[in-house]
Amino acid sequence: MRAGFFGCTNLHTMKKMTLLLLVSLTLNPAWSLADPQHDSDIVVKVQVDGENVSVDLNMQVEAGRELVWAVLTDFSHMAGFVSNVRESRVISSQGDVLIISQRGTAKYGPLDFPFESTREIRLAPWDSIQSRLISGNMRKMQGLTQLLDNGSATQVVYHADSIPGVWIPPFVGKTFIAHEMREQFQQMRDEIMRRKQRLAK
Repeated sequence: MRAGFFGCTNLHTMKKMTLLLLVSLTLNPAWSLADPQHDSDIVVKVQVDGENVSVDLNMQVEAGRELVWAVLTDFSHMAGFVSNVRESRVISSQGDVLIISQRGTAKYGPLDFPFESTREIRLAPWDSIQSRLISGNMRKMQGLTQLLDNGSATQVVYHADSIPGVWIPPFVGKTFIAHEMREQFQQMRDEIMRRKQRLAK
């Protein structure tokens, strides 16, 4: 569902990112690896196998599926509640198939990493969101987000397979990607809870 932030085609930028993150981990490992308390329950697993990167994420939201769905598919306003998205818009909409465009910058400590993508989104309300890269600074990206009933809560299960524009160092890249994905989904969860509170008033 999310745009790929690690598809930069500038090799010098990637080398700089690798060096800076390695320095950050060495000088301040607690800062680099720690997550805020409120997103520590979001489970993220990143696998780097050659040029292929896969991400699995699981989080619970204390809200019904329709409200969770409304936020996860609010592409026209996503730049307002996901901090690394600078621009997000729906280019076309035909039934449950959308074409969306997103631009932004992922930031982690001293790193500043731009991304952009145009993707096809296939919606199956309120069950799943499929995403396929059409163009952007990645070579491939396919994602699936599923919403599962869990009593009064909703379980969000996300999986993506991608091929970045450049080689991703296994350890450094995994740390950066996991941090970024956890932050993005936490910010979407924050927005869900804000809307839930407004509806309760």
